[in-house]
Amino acid sequence: MPPRALEPAIIEGKPDIYENLNVHAIYDEIANHFSSTRYKPWPIIATFLSSLSTGWIGFDSGTGNGKYLPLPLDRPGDIWTFGLDRSINLLEIAKNAGTGEVRREVILGNVLDNPWRMGIFDYAISIATIHHLATHERRRLAVQRLLQSVSPSHGRVLIYVWAIEQDELSKRKVISDEDPNPLSGKDVVVPWVLSKELGVKGQSPVEGGTKPQVFHRYYHMFAKGELSGLVKEAAQELGMLLGPKLVEGDTYLKGIEIVQDGWERSNYYVELKLWNMS
Repeated sequence: MPPRALEPAIIEGKPDIYENLNVHAIYDEIANHFSSTRYKPWPIIATFLSSLSTGWIGFDSGTGNGKYLPLPLDRPGDIWTFGLDRSINLLEIAKNAGTGEVRREVILGNVLDNPWRMGIFDYAISIATIHHLATHERRRLAVQRLLQSVSPSHGRVLIYVWAIEQDELSKRKVISDEDPNPLSGKDVVVPWVLSKELGVKGQSPVEGGTKPQVFHRYYHMFAKGELSGLVKEAAQELGMLLGPKLVEGDTYLKGIEIVQDGWERSNYYVELKLWNMS
């Protein structure tokens, strides 16, 4: 079956209310089915978590079902990742993520909030979350919250978002034939067909007949260079230099180095490392 062209999103009213209706409420409805399809860690994310020092503490901003909370699997308990999400139903799954009887630390909250002390974490990850925010300003703020949450001297951050350039295995088509090389991202709605067997517990996933429920989730599909540009904007607003650590005597006292900036399987990602001169 050829990829299906995605419909454009029409964002009306306040962006937080739009996100509540077109993102958060939907994930609470589809939590069980969604979680059943999200179980295998992405290699670059697993490698990033494996590279972290023993004893480090971090958080997963938009943790979903918590599949990254138990990592690294070959060093269980060497690092500890808290999970933050807006979906209470996904967090109910995330708190038991992994094998065994380990209880995960999860928090119900918004990725745009800042509920912890500045620089308290050693690392942060944001996987397939920021693309659900409905404005450029809110996406930039989400990046700033990640930068503010980690150590200014050694903090590390990994961010993944969906890309307009989808790979050959994707069921989605974002780039139109009329605009094959778009310079900016696109706001679209992505359908989710709810499984009859994996609907919300205690509720029937099918209403009014045999047709399955279809939910339309909002996404901002990122263009090439847009994510790194967002990081640059976020850093500049926080008074941080984007680049490698400078030598003593330079003007900037703090900054961010982009360690990786790439595309993987229909996603853009950046890995960041914070530094300061103190």
